[in-house]
Parts: sequence; structure tokens; C-alpha cells
Amino acid sequence: MKLKLKVVEIFNSIQGEGANVGKSATFVRLSNCNKNCAYCDTDWDVGAEMTVAEILSEVRKYPDSMIVWTGGEPTLQLTSEILAEFKSYFQAIETNGTNPVPEGIDYISCSPKVGWEVLKQNFGSVDEFRFPVVAGDEIPSIDELPHASNYFLSPIFDGEVKKRVEINRANLDYCLSVIQRDPRWRLSVQLHKLINVQ
Repeated sequence: MKLKLKVVEIFNSIQGEGANVGKSATFVRLSNCNKNCAYCDTDWDVGAEMTVAEILSEVRKYPDSMIVWTGGEPTLQLTSEILAEFKSYFQAIETNGTNPVPEGIDYISCSPKVGWEVLKQNFGSVDEFRFPVVAGDEIPSIDELPHASNYFLSPIFDGEVKKRVEINRANLDYCLSVIQRDPRWRLSVQLHKLINVQ
């Protein structure tokens, strides 16, 4: 049986947020999500079925050594068997934290959409937590979270996808106030939106 995934798009760009910001990467955006966040900028309910061989063929068109599995929620489709087919690449994942990440991922970026206890069940540690923030949101104490190498707050942007987007000043100021109180947090803005790249 051929291994298949439902894919929204495959594209080359820079990583626009988090600890790998500015690095070139090939993004494989997978269909389906188990959340429906109001600020989501992804049309994750569309896509076409592709075999792993077809995905590899697309990925090889780009010179990157890093693949970013994103979505939607990639843990709904990815398995360790599929990831093994891409083992020559550095594989990062962007996940909402609702499911454990399969073996074979080299870098876990978790943007939590679940409670802290669920995160503790699913992860011993991650490479980064990246919290999307609206002014007034409850921000957990870092001490309540699983260990991470990086803890980021990301202010939610204003504006529609594919149109002009701007940092919401209230969201930014709120993030900065949290960081001033606990400098273990770091700011991560969505650079790709500011410079208008995919």
C-alpha cells in the first residue's frame, strides 16, 4: 500500500517566526485540523491526496535541508513510517499540542491550543512553545509548562490573509508587558506577514 497524505500546498520560503526565523525551508502544509481558531490564516479543509513519492519529488525541487510540516494539524496525518521516508532532511513540525508527535521529527514547535495538563501528557519537552496572543489572554507561567528550549509570545495580527496585515499594537504591548515581568519569554512576530512573503 502506498503511503499518502492530503496536502494543501508545498512551497519554499523563509521561516517567519520562532527560533528558526529567517532560515530557508520547504513547507509541506497538510489538510485537516481538530481546532477552529478564529485567527487561523490557513484554508486547511482543502487539499489533494499525494503519495510520499510525489511529495518527495516536490520537496527535491528546492535546495533546503529543512522541511517544516505544518497545517492544519500535521499530527492528524503524519506517522513515524512516513517521516522515515524524509530522514535525509531536518524535519520540523508546527503543532497545536493536541496529539503527541511521531518519532522522526527533529524540531517541535508547539503553538498550544489545549490546556497545560494535556501538554504535559503529550510532551516531555519541545524545542519551542509559541503562544499566539490577544491582549488580555491568560499566559501560563513557564513553570507550569513542559520544558522547552524557547518560549515565545506572538501577537496576533490585524488584517485579512493576502491583504495588508499590521501588528495589533494592543496585542504587541501586552506581549511586551509579559516579557518585562518574566524575561524567559521572548517576542516572536510573524516576519513573513510583515515582509509579505508566503
